[in-house]
Amino acid sequence: MTEVFVDSFVYALGERKTLVHESAADGRLVSDPQDLESAGFRWHHMCAPTTSAYDLAKRVTGQLAQSGRLGEVDAIVYATCLPGNANAGDHGQWERSRDVKHLMDFPASRLQADFGLSKAVVFGLNQQACTAMLGSVRLAAALLRAEPEWERVLCVTADRFPEGATYEQAYNLISDGAAACITSRTPGAFRLVTAHQITNGGLGQAGDDETVGSYFAYTHRLVRETLERAGLTSADLDWVVTQNTNDKAWQILARLLGVPYEKVFFSSMPDVGHVISADNIVNLAELLAGGQVRPGQRIALVMAGFGLNWQCLILQATDAVTHS
Repeated sequence: MTEVFVDSFVYALGERKTLVHESAADGRLVSDPQDLESAGFRWHHMCAPTTSAYDLAKRVTGQLAQSGRLGEVDAIVYATCLPGNANAGDHGQWERSRDVKHLMDFPASRLQADFGLSKAVVFGLNQQACTAMLGSVRLAAALLRAEPEWERVLCVTADRFPEGATYEQAYNLISDGAAACITSRTPGAFRLVTAHQITNGGLGQAGDDETVGSYFAYTHRLVRETLERAGLTSADLDWVVTQNTNDKAWQILARLLGVPYEKVFFSSMPDVGHVISADNIVNLAELLAGGQVRPGQRIALVMAGFGLNWQCLILQATDAVTHS
């Protein structure tokens, strides 16, 4: 099987950084702010009224371009959690004209044009909720293995809640944000070992308590099955980089999985909250910035999302990780 590599992790957040209790006072939360703070949340980020999800996608792609890491790509996989963010058009124009082309102003196509990625084809991914960034890497890997002439795929996720939205979901404090990475045949910081997904559509409209209730059993199953696919055990994992959720949840899951809690990494949570589909990239970028990853180490990226979906990637650091 063709080896696939993943690197160049970048992210961007909404411009308005707000404390939990400030958002509670402004009516943007459901839970008592003290409960969210006791779960490990402190700040979250919201977009300015004029900032769109597409603006966030442009920021992360621009970071790659400015650093020289974007280059030529053969495809763009553009992932969104909220279906409305998969259209960059003006909804008002649709209402005035009744012309549905205003509902088909695709942000992936805009990104291709704005950055001169003329050879790239585009794919939209918008039914995997918060797991979509991991799903985009999995899809990119499958595309590279199916298309012998392709070398590199840009994976992007970008979401912002609409103005007036409640910035809490399933007891998590939400931030608007975007993330991107490059998936390629060219050796990079990490080799993709395996990927796995579980979907339970019967829980697609689950309430917050039902979602939390399913989280432990399905996340345990997800990681166990992903390890089995790779012929590994939990003892072979050096890090588990997860989403920004209640810190007590991973204290429990670490025991269930047989992973020392000190190997579970989601240090960005107090500062950035739950950045929809971007948490794994944000936390992996922080782990790399801290110089804590060594060549040969295996890292599980774990995420749960509505739908309900659970996804996991296992990456192995290469010698290039020290230069990423």
